[in-house]
Amino acid sequence: MAHVITQPCCNDAGCVSVCPVDCIRPRPGEPGFARAELLHIDPETCIDCGACIDECPVDAIVPEGDLTPATEPYREVNAVYFSTGVEPAPPVEDMPRLEVSDRGPLRVAIVGSGPSACYAAEELVSRRDIDVEVTMFERLPTPLGLVRYGVAPDHQHTKQVAGTFLRTLSRKQVRLQLNVEVGTHISAAELLEHHHAVIYATGASQGRSLALPGEHLAGVHTATEFVSWYNGHPDHAQREFDLSGERAVVIGNGNVALDVARILVTDVSVLARTDIADHALEVLAASRIREVVVVGRRGPEHAAFTTPELLGLSQVEGLNVHCHEFGSPAGPDPVIRLKNQVARQLAERAADANNRRIVFRYFLSPMSFRGTTAVEAVEFARTEPGAAGETAARVLVDCGVVFGSVGYRGIAVPGVPFRDADGTIPHRGGRVTETDGGEPVPGSYVAGWIKRGPSGVIGTNRYCSQETVRALVEDFAAGRLRTPAHTREDLEGLLDRRRPERLGSSGWKSIDAAERRAGRAGGRPRIKFVDIAEMLSAAGAASH
Repeated sequence: MAHVITQPCCNDAGCVSVCPVDCIRPRPGEPGFARAELLHIDPETCIDCGACIDECPVDAIVPEGDLTPATEPYREVNAVYFSTGVEPAPPVEDMPRLEVSDRGPLRVAIVGSGPSACYAAEELVSRRDIDVEVTMFERLPTPLGLVRYGVAPDHQHTKQVAGTFLRTLSRKQVRLQLNVEVGTHISAAELLEHHHAVIYATGASQGRSLALPGEHLAGVHTATEFVSWYNGHPDHAQREFDLSGERAVVIGNGNVALDVARILVTDVSVLARTDIADHALEVLAASRIREVVVVGRRGPEHAAFTTPELLGLSQVEGLNVHCHEFGSPAGPDPVIRLKNQVARQLAERAADANNRRIVFRYFLSPMSFRGTTAVEAVEFARTEPGAAGETAARVLVDCGVVFGSVGYRGIAVPGVPFRDADGTIPHRGGRVTETDGGEPVPGSYVAGWIKRGPSGVIGTNRYCSQETVRALVEDFAAGRLRTPAHTREDLEGLLDRRRPERLGSSGWKSIDAAERRAGRAGGRPRIKFVDIAEMLSAAGAASH
């Protein structure tokens, strides 16, 4: 009986390394791994050993005999991938072993606490040839970044990857410095005075602007703001979203766009069983939105959302799905064909006039937002072949709220090189450089979305971080890293003076326990604190 990988797949590919018959694709380093929707198990070669099930941190792998009606479509998703005639993968060559004569301790600061930061920390502290001490800096009182504030609340299986990261944060070699902002409470230069090296893993937390006329109108938002708001991010908890109109427009058609649309049409009784922020539950309960229009500039074959995210719409009760255009059923790419097939099946389901609706529209490029003080409509230009320039037909879509979902960009860290064009830190193989193609900045490294841009899923960061850590260890082995002028104890003293409100591991554990207790009382995973003062109060005397 073959095994099947389902929607929660995080792509960290731990399952690949434990599979005795090498039947899971794509592997790290293979073409397409970084862009893979999820990993796939070859039904012809799987031997049902269960090693991958034990390894999976998000319970995404199940025996095909245990598939439910909700997960049954993933049997075909896996099979379709291998229908392309996937060639046997060449053996992955082991990286040359690093000869490290200095046992350390190697002291590394990691700025950020999300997936890329945690993967980098684990890669460092699990080495056996060097003693490593990691200090992780996070500007918020809570760690985990994207997992806590980016993953949709109705994707609780995906959030299970937090367990892996929390084990890393609990290691004795890792010290947390929470509620400490690099660039405000300690500078980049000071980090290097206390560590051999610094890894910047700050992610890409800012939504890209559409920069269109009318963007100043009330009701025009980025998807990033909305996602952070309903996930309880302290920076966005006080934002206001007017959902009193009957139609919302989401510009963009990636997975985040589908998250926004799905949250807007999901019954609050379902969301009330998740860790969604209480303030979001209250506003969504009063929402009058009946229709969400998800708009793409190009055709359906170019839609960036994944088949698993599209399949997730079939599990939303009381939802009708409409598509104005479909991709070709006979296109050359079987993965795209399957995505188009799923879209057709969703659209062909029996519709109920009382249901809420998600409408997919393609070949529309946003031109402006219309309204006096608040948005009332979005003006689009048709973008089919032949509909170009000023002669392109204009389409006006009435709405009461708009969410732009056209990507993320990172935020500069004072004292660290930054590429404003795409919101990333320039680097070469993970080594921070002064400029593109410039010389490396000694002791400075970068990992995750701030390194490569917002691409891939949670597990993709694992291999990005491994590349960075290898570069760092190579430099340490070659004697290219300066010995820090100050000790770990000196760092503690500096932070005591500058940031007495900082928290350590015990403070975070107190916050976590309080949130879980509050959640249990309401049958939820947790009820998040969304105010920093409340977090610090929950942490109590267990600060650092």
